[in-house]
Amino acid sequence: MSGAWLSDAAIARLRLAAELPELGSSRYEVRALLGRGGMGSVYLAHDTGLGRDVAIKVLHDPAPGSALLARLQREARLLARLEHPGIVPIHDLLHLPDGRVAYVMQHVQGARLDQHLAGERGLEARLRVFLKLCESVAFAHDRGVVHRDLKPENVMLGRFGEVLVLDFGVAHAAGEPLERAGTVVGTQRYMAPEQARGEVERIDARSDVHALGRILAGMLAGAEPPANRPLRAIAAKASADDPAARYPSAAALRSDLEAFLSGRPVSALPETPLDRLARLYRRHRVAVWLVAAYLAMRGAVLLTTGR
Repeated sequence: MSGAWLSDAAIARLRLAAELPELGSSRYEVRALLGRGGMGSVYLAHDTGLGRDVAIKVLHDPAPGSALLARLQREARLLARLEHPGIVPIHDLLHLPDGRVAYVMQHVQGARLDQHLAGERGLEARLRVFLKLCESVAFAHDRGVVHRDLKPENVMLGRFGEVLVLDFGVAHAAGEPLERAGTVVGTQRYMAPEQARGEVERIDARSDVHALGRILAGMLAGAEPPANRPLRAIAAKASADDPAARYPSAAALRSDLEAFLSGRPVSALPETPLDRLARLYRRHRVAVWLVAAYLAMRGAVLLTTGR
C-alpha cells in the first residue's frame, strides 16, 4: 500500500492557509502573513474593488468586550486623524465573521529603518532620513498624539524614499484618560526614564524626543564620516534623562539638525573658537580647497621661475 507524502513546504503552505483569517463578504482577499505582534497579526491582502494590495491588521482576541478590541478600534480611529505622508494611512475598519476586528491600511514596500541602516553608512543620507522621521513625529505631536514606542523597528523606508512611522498601538492622544500610575509602555532600550518609572502623568512629546535621540545616536554609530561634536551633542540633548533638558519638541530637534546641515551653529553645543573654525570649514570647504589649490599652484610657479 502506497501513500502520498507531503513536503515540508507543502505542509507549511497548508498551515498558513488554515491560519489566514476569514474576511467574510468584504472586498478583501488575504494573500499572506506579513508579521505577528502582541495585539494582532498583519496580513497582505488584495482590495478587489480598487485593484490594489493592502495590509490588514487583525486582532488576536475575538472577545467582544476585551481590552485589546478597544485598543485596536482606538488605534484605527487615531490613525484616521493623522493624515500625513509620513504616517501609514488607514483605509477601512472591518468586523470579521468570528467576532474579531481588523483595520485596513496602506501596504508599505520597503525596509525597516534598522534594516536600511545596514546598507546605508553615509552620514548625510542617514541624517536626511532622520529629518523626515522628525517631521512625521512633529505632525503627530501637533495633533496631540504621543507615540510612546518610537524605535527603528517601527519606522519603514519605502522604495521611493518615503519614511513612515508605524504602530500607534500604545500611543496616547490628548484628552484621553491616562493609564494607572506605574503602568509601563514602550520598548526599554528607547524608553524615556519617566516612562520606565511608570510616571504616566509626565509622559508628553519630550518622551518621544528622548526616543528620537536614542534612534539618532544609533544612526550616528558606524556612519561615514564619523559624527562630530555638534551631532553628538544634538543626540545627547535629545536623549537627556531630564525632560527639561531635552528639546521641547520633535520640531525643535529637527530645526537644530537642519542648522547643522546648513553650516549654522546648533543650540545643543556652545561654540568654542575651534568649533567655529571647523563649522566654517565644513560650510565653505569647496572655497577653502580652491584657494588652497590656487596658492599651491602660485607657490609652485614662483619656485619654478625663481621669482
